[in-house]
Amino acid sequence: MAKGKDTVFYCKECGYESPKWAGQCPACHEWNTLVEAPASSVQKRAGLSGGIRQPGPGLKNTGFREARSCTLTEIEFRQEERYVTGIEEFDRVLGGGIIRDGLILVGGDPGIGKSTLLTQVCKALSDQGIRVLYISGEESLSQIKLRANRLGSFTEQMKLLCETDLDVIEGILQKEQPQVCIIDSIQTMYRPDVPSAPGSSAQVRESTNLLMQWAKVLGIAIFVVGHVTKEGVVAGPRMLEHMVDTVLYFEGDSRASYRILRGVKNRFGSTNEIGVFEMRSSGLEQVPNPSEYMLNGRPVNSSGSVVTCTIEGTRPILAEIQALVARTGLNNPRRSATGLDFNRLNLLVAVLEKRLGLRMSECDAYVNIAGGMRISETAPDLAVIIALASGYLDYVVPADVMAVGEVGLSGEVRNVNQMENRVKEAVKMGFVRCIVPASSLKLLKSFGDVRLLGVSNVTEAIELLRKMQK
Repeated sequence: MAKGKDTVFYCKECGYESPKWAGQCPACHEWNTLVEAPASSVQKRAGLSGGIRQPGPGLKNTGFREARSCTLTEIEFRQEERYVTGIEEFDRVLGGGIIRDGLILVGGDPGIGKSTLLTQVCKALSDQGIRVLYISGEESLSQIKLRANRLGSFTEQMKLLCETDLDVIEGILQKEQPQVCIIDSIQTMYRPDVPSAPGSSAQVRESTNLLMQWAKVLGIAIFVVGHVTKEGVVAGPRMLEHMVDTVLYFEGDSRASYRILRGVKNRFGSTNEIGVFEMRSSGLEQVPNPSEYMLNGRPVNSSGSVVTCTIEGTRPILAEIQALVARTGLNNPRRSATGLDFNRLNLLVAVLEKRLGLRMSECDAYVNIAGGMRISETAPDLAVIIALASGYLDYVVPADVMAVGEVGLSGEVRNVNQMENRVKEAVKMGFVRCIVPASSLKLLKSFGDVRLLGVSNVTEAIELLRKMQK
């Protein structure tokens, strides 16, 4: 039976709408992504989301309610108003603080600490006299209080609400008029006029659209908590990330104490910025010096260990690359990469075998970035090559050596961006020798007693490693 006009099918990946279902989306060509959803109603809802809004705070009010276009000269420019929480790692990721009337999506695995982090943010804001409303659809008031008791005392500026009906929440927002609102989580919220279950793609999309309107109309900074799927993306339609102003991901192993807050989208600041936290019994503690934290507990006089430097946003961080190479009796040797791209590891192993003659095809190779760090850039290539060669030849890399550089298929070592900042971070942490691409030596200034050792290819790097053993 044909569907009525009140129902459409839209793609969860790109948002394409179609009057009928198809196995493949005509726009993005993904399979089995079209889901059924109610068509947008032509009747305007009463309340905050109904009617034509008045001109925003940046526009001159002309007294008319009809929608109209404007020129750039009619817009009154003002400095972005931000709420600074005082949690430096959190403010850094947001670009200096929470933007007024911004919609911020916070994603992460269950139990990673999203609610704990946002509760600490609420405490920091309420201590400054900022009105905060924490709305939970997953926990009761007593459960929230139990978690809050671990974080300290709260002022009267923070209020709690357990509700999932967005119509009820709309009335509370008009009554309380908070400056910051937390929605935990978007998968539990629902709109009564959308005929689907909470957590479905239609409900998540329509609920987020309504929250976006509230943020802009009332001038409220709204945080939306979202659970992630096994692929590591926020559950619901992918267009959810396009609707919000900022997307933050809280990463880390729930069984370990190490956490990273990563900004992957920010309309009001830099992207790929990170904040480092440590989970303790009293809540999340900031880690002001991640390099020191990452290098804590390094092995002494052990082969297969070398330090590199990666850039996360604007911050250089030192990390330890560990490699274990062992003879195998299997026809297909094992390869394992933790914190590093698996395909990149296979490429570097092939470079070692082809350019240096190391018989890696007869060995298992395991590479790990200590501390749970994940590196996606190519700057640690040289350190991985040295660590693998060190594990194969059983040579110990001196503890005062740092290596950084990109390795090509022909074995050449290429320059990477922000090399000066990487070397400065190594100097600050007490390293006295830095193995860098030879092409970057002319770009680097003198760093006192630090020796800059330039290499043009992996052969020179391994020869340098041999000389260090003499």
